[in-house]
Amino acid sequence: MEPRIWLIAGPTASGKSALALRLARERGGEIVNADSMQLYADLRLLTARPSPQEEAQAPHHLFGVADAADAWSTGRWLRAVLETLETIAARGRPAIVVGGTGLYFRALTEGLADIPQIPPAVRAGAEADYGALGEAAFRARLAKADPQAAARIAAGDRQRLVRAWEVLAATGTSLSDWQGSTGSALPADAWRGVALEPPRAQLYARCDARLEAMLAAGALDEVAALAARNLDPSLPLMKAVGVRELSAHLRGETALAEALAAAQQETRRYAKRQMTWVRRQMAGWPRLSALEPEEQWRQFLALSAP
Repeated sequence: MEPRIWLIAGPTASGKSALALRLARERGGEIVNADSMQLYADLRLLTARPSPQEEAQAPHHLFGVADAADAWSTGRWLRAVLETLETIAARGRPAIVVGGTGLYFRALTEGLADIPQIPPAVRAGAEADYGALGEAAFRARLAKADPQAAARIAAGDRQRLVRAWEVLAATGTSLSDWQGSTGSALPADAWRGVALEPPRAQLYARCDARLEAMLAAGALDEVAALAARNLDPSLPLMKAVGVRELSAHLRGETALAEALAAAQQETRRYAKRQMTWVRRQMAGWPRLSALEPEEQWRQFLALSAP
C-alpha cells in the first residue's frame, strides 16, 4: 500500500530534490523541506533550494520561510512540519519530506524530548562559560556529565554544545537522557523512508561542479548581502557550508579560486558526514545507489512497488 508520507534523505548533491519533485508530479504529492539551511530565505543558491520554476511544478512547504536572524531549532521545525503534514493529509494528497538534516528525520520518526524552557540566565551562563573555557575544555566538562552528547556533537558546533550544557544545568537531566525518553512523532505505518547513498567519488565530483555553478549563478552576491547584515556569527545560517570561505574572499583575505577550492573541500566533508549519518542512523532504510536521475528513479520504483 502506498504510504501517506515518503521520507527521502541523503547527502548534499545526491539528487534528493529532483527525485522528490518527480515523485510529487507522478503521485500528486506535496514536498516538505527537511533541510535546516533551506528553511532560510537568504541563500537560495548556496543552499540549493528549489528554484521558482521547480516550486511551480508541485506545492512546496517550509522552504525559505525564515529570516537569517531567526534561529530555528529542531523542535520548532518539528512543530511546523507536523502541522504541515496534517494539512496535506486533509487534502488527501501524499507528502514527500526531503532533505539532508538527519536530526530532523530522527525527530520526525522517533520523537523529540519535551524539554522545559531554559531560563535566559542559564542560557547566558552557558554561553559565557563556552567563551571563557573554549571548545575543548567546555566539551571535556560536558563529557563528564553527558558523554553521549559530547561524542556526537561535531567539532565547532558551539550552538549544540551550549544547548547540551544548558539543558543539564537547568533541568539536572542530561540532553541524552531527555532524548532517550521520547516516543514516535509519526505512526510507523504512516511513512516509508528511502536513503540516497551514491558512490562517494561521483558524489564528490558533483559537489565540486555544483558549487562552481552556484558561483556562476550569483552565490557570491548572496553571501555579500548576508555579510552586510552583520548578524551574529553563531546563527545557524551563518554556518552554512560556503559562507565562511566566500566571506573570506569578500574581505580580501583570499583569491576567489582559493575560496572556491576551500568551499568545495568543506562541501565534500559535509557530504561525508551526512553519509556517515545515513549509514549509522538509517541502517534499516532502503538504499538508492544511483546518482544518474533516470537510474535513480528506476531504483526507487523497484523498491516502492507493492
